[in-house]
Amino acid sequence: MRPIALGLAALCAASVSFAQMPSFPDAAASDPVKLGIMKGSPPPADKVARFADGSAFKFPFTRWSFSNFRQMVPTSAVARGNGPVSALPAALRSDIDAVTFIPLGKDQPMTWEQSLAANYTDGIVVLHKGKLVYERYFGVLKPEGQHIAMSVTKSFFGTIGAMLVAEGLLDENAMVSKYVPELKDSAFGDATVRQVLDMTTGLKYSENYGDPNAEIWAHVRAGNVLPRPPGYSGPQTFYEFLQTVKKEGEHGQAFAYKTVNSDVLGWMIRKVTGKSIGENLHERVWSKLGVEQDAYFTIDSVGNEFAGGGLNTALRDLARFGEMMRLDGKFNGQQIVPKSVVDDIRKGGDKGLFARAGYKTLPDWSYRNMWWVSGNEHGAYSARGIHGQAIYIDPKAEMVIARYASHPLPNNAFADPTSLPAYHALAKHLMK
Repeated sequence: MRPIALGLAALCAASVSFAQMPSFPDAAASDPVKLGIMKGSPPPADKVARFADGSAFKFPFTRWSFSNFRQMVPTSAVARGNGPVSALPAALRSDIDAVTFIPLGKDQPMTWEQSLAANYTDGIVVLHKGKLVYERYFGVLKPEGQHIAMSVTKSFFGTIGAMLVAEGLLDENAMVSKYVPELKDSAFGDATVRQVLDMTTGLKYSENYGDPNAEIWAHVRAGNVLPRPPGYSGPQTFYEFLQTVKKEGEHGQAFAYKTVNSDVLGWMIRKVTGKSIGENLHERVWSKLGVEQDAYFTIDSVGNEFAGGGLNTALRDLARFGEMMRLDGKFNGQQIVPKSVVDDIRKGGDKGLFARAGYKTLPDWSYRNMWWVSGNEHGAYSARGIHGQAIYIDPKAEMVIARYASHPLPNNAFADPTSLPAYHALAKHLMK
């Protein structure tokens, strides 16, 4: 198996049938603690997860590395600040594991507890009306540990980008090149800020993991997300790579999920604020939430954070961010994100443009400000990352789910059938 690119919620197998799930060791058999991955002094040679040779990105080693990224690559911290930790009052329930649902494409029920193993869950937290009603950890992830959020990262910066639009620092109808002149001759030169935020850009950029020539590989190697082959002479940073992206088709014609948009947004954020995206996250959100722990980013060779998928956080802190969004941007005694920004996200994007992407597990969904909006009767919306990372917010049920996982396949099309109906079933259960 080739190394799995990180931080890309590409859902590139959206057209794959649910029934085509390849065979892998199940969650119990692939448990990194049971397997002894990275245990010992030194660990046995066949139990070592390394960045340089790509082994850290191969299943089942990913079940360890996703919770230990800062041991393998350069990172930068996002400080929690000096304030007190905000409370998540515990009201743990014993009835959730038995909640049942029918997976997509199946006719036999599954329990909530069974779904966690089916999706190789590393940790999951459920908040209901602001109270912690469910919390589980598996493998090497602990409450005091951190896990890579993959493309859940995008929703943090889609939110910050929308905040900058609301503040007038970004004009959503202006061209990207207005803010980043260095991109004038790239595919992004005549794209608008709104088209980047909603990923309706027309780019020659493939995220097909099965294609060794897909542009995604050049992108992540430029940003030091994956090891570079001997003699590598390509772009050395995320921003250098962005300048090489070519146009394909016209902007604004269809939704096309491409991680490269998030790094363009990150560059615009950096330009108009004069601060890195990590500094923006700290000042605008992280230091205000009352989180328990610092977060951290994977960074490229000159310190640019990976806006497309490099954020690592504690699970409860991910849930706090979701709860803030559920509460119209207000949390920990302050308005952190303007309500108008949250409202704009919740209303969703253009469903017609989204439908052209062909996501079989996401009928009636849309995409707005780098959030996935379900369009269901509860108005649920989600931040999503490959291998099963998620924040799922159900406003009607007053429920927030934060999940970290290490599914062997990156595409959420393989996890959705036993995740999305489970989330909705739990929402209805909590409303009883």
